[in-house]
Amino acid sequence: MTDELVNKEDVLKAYKVLRNVVKQTPLQHDAYLSQKYHANIFLKREDLQIVRSFKLRGAYYAISQLSEAETENGVICASAGNHAQGVAYTCNHLGIKATIFMPSTTPSQKIDQVRYFGKDYVEIKLIGDTFDESNKAAHSYAEEHKLTFIEPFNDRNVIAGQGSLAVEIHQDLVAEGETADMVFAAIGGGGLISGISSYMKEAMPETKIIGVESLGAPGMKASLDADKVTTLTDIDKFCDGTAVATVGDLTFRHCQKNVDDILVVPEGQVCGTIIDLYTKQAIVAEPSGALSVSALEQYKDEIRDKTVVCIVSGGNNDINRMAEIDERSLLYQGLKHYFIVNFPQRAGALKEFVNDILGSDDDITKFEYTKKVHRSEGPVLIGILLKNKDDIEGLLSRLEKFDPHYISVNENSKLYSFLI
Repeated sequence: MTDELVNKEDVLKAYKVLRNVVKQTPLQHDAYLSQKYHANIFLKREDLQIVRSFKLRGAYYAISQLSEAETENGVICASAGNHAQGVAYTCNHLGIKATIFMPSTTPSQKIDQVRYFGKDYVEIKLIGDTFDESNKAAHSYAEEHKLTFIEPFNDRNVIAGQGSLAVEIHQDLVAEGETADMVFAAIGGGGLISGISSYMKEAMPETKIIGVESLGAPGMKASLDADKVTTLTDIDKFCDGTAVATVGDLTFRHCQKNVDDILVVPEGQVCGTIIDLYTKQAIVAEPSGALSVSALEQYKDEIRDKTVVCIVSGGNNDINRMAEIDERSLLYQGLKHYFIVNFPQRAGALKEFVNDILGSDDDITKFEYTKKVHRSEGPVLIGILLKNKDDIEGLLSRLEKFDPHYISVNENSKLYSFLI
């Protein structure tokens, strides 16, 4: 089984094909993060790639290695967005027809980008609510129409292509007189970290490879813990670029051999990182692209005084999602709370609530109330933003005196989804 794994020479072969096709993205020293974590931190800016993610590398290399017979009828892929853009760009560049299956939940920004990069060479089909559903439908379509399938991660050439960015990291570190103690990379299906680790473990054997998954889709960690590929029964699609229920068997074996640790990061923490990257460094990272940087908080003791590389794997973030991202960040930090509270139906009740229940720094962000006829009380949906998360204990104590039967909407995910 080990003979099937990608090695350093495979990655170097892919690098030689790709170096005049893809953009050699910068490895930037990050002064803000370095100061924050008392470490020497570099960001590999794959968000600045031609298609704004690393996925172009694997897609282009895999398609470039196909025979004329394999591309005669065209190629096909399934993707949550970034792999689709890589395939679209490649097919437009090489003059090959492509059919691209994407989940119906894919952000519109990514769908538009696929159309932009693929031009007349690409046909898009929106099928299924998740990548796995879309992937299954795409495989059936490929067999029926005799199209060559371009796997998003579970393919040796795709893995080798993704690994080409590790060659660039190595070259840039050597030029700076540096070596990396740790490299952090996001994991969805596992293609990126498989390629990186295949090269790094031979070229920089002292470097630890740390994988990062979102809390809502920890497929690789679950598989490694079970010592076999394990399908997740439910996933959170917020980090859509890595929202994969079943990792690849090939990528699983690469991770077994080469990955030193896997961290799981809550989506709310990722949102805080996205905002921090944008406001502090003007970096627009998509949720999956911010995973590697978000993981630094969990590893802050281990990375102190070390040289660390974080791969910002993608920047295809729909600006329309920023309100949701801000909301999730505030909820995760414990600063924003929603309640259903019974108010006395009399004049002055709201004034009493504001004066006696709210803290001096608390702010009302949402207030929905409809007066109920022939009732002494009426329910109010209220959102409260705290300045300090520790203020919640005092607020809850005062709120209980106002209405002992209040409901915390934050603690009920279904109620939150329905009302907010």
